[in-house]
Amino acid sequence: MTATLDRAMTPAALDSTARLSLAPSGVRPGRLDGAWWPRSRDLLLELPVLAADIDERWGRITRITVNPARWPVIPRRIPVTGHTVHAGWFTTEQDEHTIAVFSYTPLRLNLLVVPPETDAVDAARLMSEAADPANTRTASDLLAAERGRGAAEPESPSDFLPSAATPSGGAGEVDRRADVARSRAASWPVLA
Repeated sequence: MTATLDRAMTPAALDSTARLSLAPSGVRPGRLDGAWWPRSRDLLLELPVLAADIDERWGRITRITVNPARWPVIPRRIPVTGHTVHAGWFTTEQDEHTIAVFSYTPLRLNLLVVPPETDAVDAARLMSEAADPANTRTASDLLAAERGRGAAEPESPSDFLPSAATPSGGAGEVDRRADVARSRAASWPVLA
């Protein structure tokens, strides 16, 4: 099954600030260098926003890698302001809840990807924990602990794609998901 993304209806189309939390510079972080809370699972929409923020702090992003378990579409090249970022994926070598960001400096950041549908309180807690230099837990461990607190995670990426057609859902299901995406977008706070 192929997921189709309607970029006009995704929450990322409504806001252009990255929700990013990085470990303090000069401090040797634990397993993670911080966290990123994207508004959708559309790398073509989300990565330019992330790149703009990281480019200013750490140098131009040249490459990223993700685990395809959480991203429905992984383009090979993603245009960002002034350059192109090359994307790759690893299925077993990379935690499914991380994104590895590489810059030309050379620098590598391992970021927890907070699921887009996470509520603001849970996301803030996850982002703080991931950016804490004392953190020694993996991204999957942090999310498992959060689920243990009662936060839910969708079964698959298509659960939160507003226009993804599902075998069991008809046009009404797609419309319902689009309405849910719009209402979530209106209530999301901006964390910088």
